[in-house]
Parts: sequence; C-alpha cells; structure tokens
Amino acid sequence: MTATASDVERYREYLQEEVDGIYIYRTLADIEEDPDLKDLYERLILNEQRHLDLWTSEITKAGGAIPEARPTFRARALMRVARTFGSDMVLPIIKNFESGAESMYRGDAVAEAAGLVEDEGAHARVFGILGSGAGAGGVKGSVIGRVETRHRALGGGNALRAAVLGANDGLVSNLALVAGVAGANPGNSTVILAGVAGLLAGAASMALGEWISVTTSLEATRAQIEVEREEIRLMPEAEAEEMALIYQARGMPRAEAEALAQSIIANPEHALATMSREELGVVPEELGSAMTAAVTSFVLFALGAAMPVLPFLFLQGVPALVGSAALSSVGLFVLGGGMTLLTGRNPWYAGTRQFLLGLAAATVTYVVGGLVGGVAGI
Repeated sequence: MTATASDVERYREYLQEEVDGIYIYRTLADIEEDPDLKDLYERLILNEQRHLDLWTSEITKAGGAIPEARPTFRARALMRVARTFGSDMVLPIIKNFESGAESMYRGDAVAEAAGLVEDEGAHARVFGILGSGAGAGGVKGSVIGRVETRHRALGGGNALRAAVLGANDGLVSNLALVAGVAGANPGNSTVILAGVAGLLAGAASMALGEWISVTTSLEATRAQIEVEREEIRLMPEAEAEEMALIYQARGMPRAEAEALAQSIIANPEHALATMSREELGVVPEELGSAMTAAVTSFVLFALGAAMPVLPFLFLQGVPALVGSAALSSVGLFVLGGGMTLLTGRNPWYAGTRQFLLGLAAATVTYVVGGLVGGVAGI
C-alpha cells in the first residue's frame, strides 16, 4: 500500500520522536557515572536508532524529504536541566515519554509490524525487566531500585515540577500582595516592607510545611522498613515466597521467579532493599532529607517572590509598579513555559496563559487595594 502525504507527515513526526530519544539517552549516558546505567542507556540508543532507520526508510520509499535530524527545544531543555542538576531531575519525565511513545505507535500498521509498540512498552518497563538478570550479568538490584524509585516520583510530582511550582507560588502570591498594597498608594517604603514581609512569611511557611511533610513521610517509611526487616529475619521463606509471587505477577516464569527470590533472600540487606522497593516503593538508602527539602522550598519561593519587589527598590510610584508588572510578567512567562517540559504543551501558549492569569490576579488585588485604601483614608 502506497503511503499518502498524511502518512509521510506522520512518519516525520515519529522520526522526530526517535531523534529526541537518541539525543536524550546519549546525553544521559554521557553524564551517568554508574557503568550499569551507562550501558543501559547505550542499549536504548541502539533500539531508538533502529526505529529511526525504519522511519527514514519509510519516508524515502514514499518519495518524501528527510527532515534535518535535530532534537527539539523540549529535549534540549530537558537535557540542559539534567546536565545542570543531575539526571534524577528528569528521569520521571522521560519514563512518561516512553509510555506515551507506546500509545503513539499503537494502531499504526508499520510500527506494529516492526515491533515498535513492544519496544516502547519495554522501554517503560526496562529496569524492572533487567532485574531478572540479577546475579547473571544484569543491572545490579540496587541500581534497579534507584531508577525505579526515581520513576515512581512521576506519580506524585518530581523535583522539576516542585521547583517550577515553588517559584511560581512565590511570584504570584507576592505579586498579588505587592499590587494590592501599591493600589492603596501608601508610598514605596510601605510597599517594599509588605513585599519583603510577604516573601519571608511565604518562604518560611513553605519551608516549614515541606519539612513537616517530608519528616512525617520519612518516619512512617522508616517504621515500615523496620517491620520489613523483622519479617525477613523471622520469616525468610515466607518473604521469599512473596517475592516470587511479585515477579510471577510481572510475567516471569515460576521457576525463574522462585530461583531469583531465593538468591535475593540469601542476603538480608539485599532482600530488605528489594522488598522495600517492591512493596513500599522506596530504596532505604535514598530516603532523602527533610532539611534539604525545606531549604529548597524556601529558596525557590523566595526567588519567585523577590521579582515583584525588586523594581520598587530602584523606582518610585507608577514606574515602579509598571516595572514590577513587567519583571513579573517575564518570570510568569518563563515559568509557564518551563511547565511544558512536563506537560508537552506549546511553551508559548503555556507561558502566555500563565502570565495573563498572574496579571489578572494582580489587577484584582490592585483594584481592591485602591478601594480599601480609599475607605481607610490612606
């Protein structure tokens, strides 16, 4: 069957996805220090290259032009984050890409015939699948656990999401506060005082809330891990049976699952790490720090909250208000665009939407501030 123009256009979109995939995995391999994970990324690159070759061939057979193989802005931005802050920041997002690619190819006759649906599905499950090679040249259990834990972060938010939202909360809340106070026209010193107070109060509240949340979660998780440790010590065979059932539920043959479970339970610490990962979704040695979470929340909120205040330090009256709105608008646009790294939406649309909503909130508080100021005689 001859490919239509719409088919060729779709193949070009597929090809771009594979270009992004190769670029992402190549970058992760370059920055990864663990040799097992580096090898894993190298294998994923080979798989993505096979996919890219397929779509190149299909486009060529249809007489279409092969587009320039350049990674998209989204892929390059993600990898800039990975190079700057580490791969942990982006791995949950990439796991989502893998799941999306499986859905993208499902229903396409060429992709299904070439096994791309299965390949992409395997990418999303690859770390769990490689666990079956423990003790036989596969990726070490501790490495698998670390990666699976990173990926689980997607369900409840991840570091990049927290960073963007933390800064956004600080910017929007303090912009609205500053605009509301400025609306009453009490003078620059009062606006600056209110802005700085809002910055400190909001950042402290965020930090304390994050510290309490993480501390509570850590205490509960550690208690569960200790229960698991006791069960492994007192009932190793029962735990091995439970572990084997977990692996069978994932599709592993019974004999292999039981052999793997017995090899893991022979080492209590390895067994604890494995059962904690499989049952609790955590790796004991990587529970994180409540203080780090609190400090990070404080800093990110403060950075966002500082933007509406800065112009009032150098300007007076209406110019200061306009400068505050302009600087905040830039910040809102950048943060809105940054969220598209997670959502895949158009960054211009998301950035514009964010800055319009932020300015709308500030406009409302400015009007209300003016009304209150008039009533109060300020």
